[in-house]
Amino acid sequence: MNPVSPSTLSFFILLLAFRPTHSRTCSTFDLFTAWCHRHGKTYSSDHEKLHRFRVFESNLNFINQHSLKGNSSYALALNSFADLTHDEFRASKLGLLVGEIGDVGFDRRPDSNDGDGLGDVPASVDWRKSGAVTYVKDQKSCGACWAFTATGAMEGINQIVTGSLVSLSEQELIDCDRRYNSGCEGGLMDYAYQFVVDNHGIDTEEDYPYLARDRTCNKDKLKHVAVTIDGYADIPPRDEKQLLKGVAKQPVSVGISGSDRAVQFYSKGILTPPCSTSLDHAVLIVGYGSENGMDYWIVKNSWGTDWGMKGYMHIQRNSGQPEGVCGINLLASYPVKTSPNPPPPPSPHPTKCDLFTSCGAGETCCCSWRLLGICFSWKCCELNAAVCCKDGQHCCPHDYPICNTRRNQCLKKSGNYTLIKKLKKSPGDEFNSFLWDL
Repeated sequence: MNPVSPSTLSFFILLLAFRPTHSRTCSTFDLFTAWCHRHGKTYSSDHEKLHRFRVFESNLNFINQHSLKGNSSYALALNSFADLTHDEFRASKLGLLVGEIGDVGFDRRPDSNDGDGLGDVPASVDWRKSGAVTYVKDQKSCGACWAFTATGAMEGINQIVTGSLVSLSEQELIDCDRRYNSGCEGGLMDYAYQFVVDNHGIDTEEDYPYLARDRTCNKDKLKHVAVTIDGYADIPPRDEKQLLKGVAKQPVSVGISGSDRAVQFYSKGILTPPCSTSLDHAVLIVGYGSENGMDYWIVKNSWGTDWGMKGYMHIQRNSGQPEGVCGINLLASYPVKTSPNPPPPPSPHPTKCDLFTSCGAGETCCCSWRLLGICFSWKCCELNAAVCCKDGQHCCPHDYPICNTRRNQCLKKSGNYTLIKKLKKSPGDEFNSFLWDL
């Protein structure tokens, strides 16, 4: 039998002092201890641990009461938020500042999906399967949900137009988009889109990484433009048909009531009413579908993969409520993109391939012979920031990133179309031959 640690014994004595002992309390305490171990939770004192245990117990009771209903289309479960009060959860995980703009119909830009009919809208869409959705991110204790849904929507339309999926920088928006947005204190996705338009683009997450806190804007990084957009559009509030048409074309940013406890502890299934329609959180719709006769939206959140269905949830659509479940039909917008991204500026110095090989300024190193993941021979592509083809003999320009070496072509996807450029060869048998976009 393992000895009981002094800290655990001290906490248990404190627990008994405040609550009569019985089997249910002991069982909940064991569950709380296991939960703390799983999520790496530690507390500064026994009094703080007791307070967190009481919050945990209250949240567990809420989850158990939902489970007792038995006929719900969705399930709740303990997650890393189980020791947070409702107010603490709101302060750390939400950040959609709808209240600052008054009514949700503020100076909004109408979208271009004209007409009432649904036309050729597919029965189901999942942009994850099309490669237009990056990994699930975690905003942590920073109320920057508005930045995450904005980058998610821009990542999606960029992939649809260019064929390249690039993870974009939420930290740039948090630090630098300060005219109307307030970093970790909250913001709105439309203002983020306008910032990217005014800045002529946005940097990558790799170059301007996320730190989950407000910082001074790195103005040098503002000049590092990986992806551009041409504008943005807003879907009319309470118009679910237009929202469906928008999602059929690209991922769409929306506001929801994220502070609802059913959202906080959502685990799986299709979330249905009741749910508040007071918007305080921003998420990304990445598709839609139907299951057992119930229609739903596929929603990507920014609370990490431990929440929900590996970071996703399904919210009922066609619920009969004009506002939508959790207000999902009230505040929807998406970025507009038709123009290619600018090429990265060429380095004024030679491009280093490895310790012994380099290419000229503005050229791209491409591996021509690789073994066990290690490149033993390099060749130089004369294009700046090019995409190296797998055959080790060709490369494509960055804006036509798909190689088709069999047909000597470089391709890119643009909506439902594929654009093509023919192979261009330079004189001689050197590697200076290029596949160009399709």
